[in-house]
Amino acid sequence: MSTSRRYPKEVRERAVRLVFEQQKDHDSQWAAIRSIAEKSGMTAETLCKWVRQAERDEGRRPGLSTEERELRKLEKENKELRRANEILKAASAFFGAELDRRHTR
Repeated sequence: MSTSRRYPKEVRERAVRLVFEQQKDHDSQWAAIRSIAEKSGMTAETLCKWVRQAERDEGRRPGLSTEERELRKLEKENKELRRANEILKAASAFFGAELDRRHTR
């Protein structure tokens, strides 16, 4: 059974900031992540994902920034909604024509 916990934005930002500030005091970034995650009550993997995304957002790592991810998500949703609207328009026209044929008989 998977239990998904959502962390407040402030907690995420603070944990990521701590990793960036304290990684010089550890042997590696991963060691800093493990240490801070343990103290913060989250998994190291979760904090690692946040750190990697923050690095992408800052341009220090290749990949999509948070804004680009959100834009792609919205573009996909927009495309799906346009498609649904076209289907609804076609259905409306079809059923409207059916009603007209029934009334003219």
